[in-house]
Amino acid sequence: MNGEVDDSPTFGAPAELATFDEVFERHYPTLVRALTAGCGDPEVASDCVQDAFLSAHLRWRQISRYEDPVAWVRRVAINRIRDHFRHEMRGARVLVLLSADPQWIDEPTPQGEAAALLAKLPPQQRLAMSLYYLEGLSVAEVAHAMSLSVGAVKFHMNQGRERLRPVLVGASDG
Repeated sequence: MNGEVDDSPTFGAPAELATFDEVFERHYPTLVRALTAGCGDPEVASDCVQDAFLSAHLRWRQISRYEDPVAWVRRVAINRIRDHFRHEMRGARVLVLLSADPQWIDEPTPQGEAAALLAKLPPQQRLAMSLYYLEGLSVAEVAHAMSLSVGAVKFHMNQGRERLRPVLVGASDG
């Protein structure tokens, strides 16, 4: 060192992302995009990411000191998405048990070519691939976000690629 004192604030996020507003503005769109592709429903993804950021805002003094505050927000958003679909699945089972006709439930429509391809995958593969390809996370970051081992993420991504290979090869032949 050259003897100078570093008096910059110590935050978990890089210095340019020190405030909550800056973190929100920079990461909200990519989180929503990746989680939309991951869950297939832009409204659910947006609501869950907003809810995660709200939770982060309420605890920002603590969360801003984390090594990676955005990873915390991502983890909370993914948990909210899982909770949403668990709740939705319970509701669907109740409808079946009550012999109700769930025709009023709209199927989510994927946005864009990538989301349409990812929608063909099972949930774990879809989420892993959307975080990796659309949000640009490393395999280790995807593993952390999904609470899985790196090997499990590699497995899900490999399985997803194998499922999409016939679609992608067929598209390139045309």
